[in-house]
Amino acid sequence: MSGLLYLGDSYLRECESTVTKVNDSKYVILDQTVFYPKSGGQLNDTGVLERGDETFNVTYVGKYSGEISHEIDRQGLNAGDRVRCIIDWDRRYKMMRSHTAAHVLISVLCNKTNALVTGNELALEKSRFDFNLENFDRDLFMSCIDESNRLFKKDMPVQIYELPREEALKIPGVIKMAEALPPQVSKLRIVEIEGIDRQADAGTHVRSLREVGQIEFLKAENKGKNNRRVYYRLLQ
Repeated sequence: MSGLLYLGDSYLRECESTVTKVNDSKYVILDQTVFYPKSGGQLNDTGVLERGDETFNVTYVGKYSGEISHEIDRQGLNAGDRVRCIIDWDRRYKMMRSHTAAHVLISVLCNKTNALVTGNELALEKSRFDFNLENFDRDLFMSCIDESNRLFKKDMPVQIYELPREEALKIPGVIKMAEALPPQVSKLRIVEIEGIDRQADAGTHVRSLREVGQIEFLKAENKGKNNRRVYYRLLQ
C-alpha cells in the first residue's frame, strides 16, 4: 500500500499528510503515514500529529478494516486537515533493533531444531518467543543467544524488497510462524539478512546487524506440551 511509508523506509521519522476521516472524534485516518500499527508482535508507534501550532498526541495505532487508525488524545481534527506526522523516534528505533534481533534469533534456533514459532511479543523492556519444541533445553537457548550476539558484531546488511507471491513461497523457511498464512496479495515483502535469513515480514528493521547491539537471555519456560518460551532483552 503506497500510503504506508514505513514499509518503504523504516528510518522515515515524519511526513505531511491529509486527514481523510475521523471516527468517534479521536480515531484519525490519513492519506499516508509513517506510524507503524501494532501487528505481527511489534508494538505500534507513538508520536504527534501537528496542525499549525496545535499538537495532538498519538497514543495508539492499529489496523482496522484495512485502514491505519491513529488514536489521538483529544478532539479537534477533521477530514481535510493537513497535518505533520512525527513519530517517537527513540521508541521506533528500539523496536527496529528488537525486530531484527528477533529474526536472527529465530533463524538460529529454527536452523538448530527445525522448530516453528507459535507466538511472539516484541516489547521495549523485554521480548519473548514461543517455539514448538518437545524438550525444554535452557543450554540450547543460551547457545542460540550467544551465536546471535556473535552475528550482531558483524556489519551484515538487512535488505527489504518484494517478490511475487509464488516465487517467495518457494524460499525455504520464508514462513516461520506455525500455522501462519501469508496475506492474499500478489507480492510479499521480504526481509533478508544476508547469509542468515529470509522471511516474509511487514515490520520495521535496521539496515545492518551491527545496529542491533547485543541481547541478553532472561529466562526460558515450559508453556505446555511442545511449547517452550524464551525471554530476552536488548542491551543498551
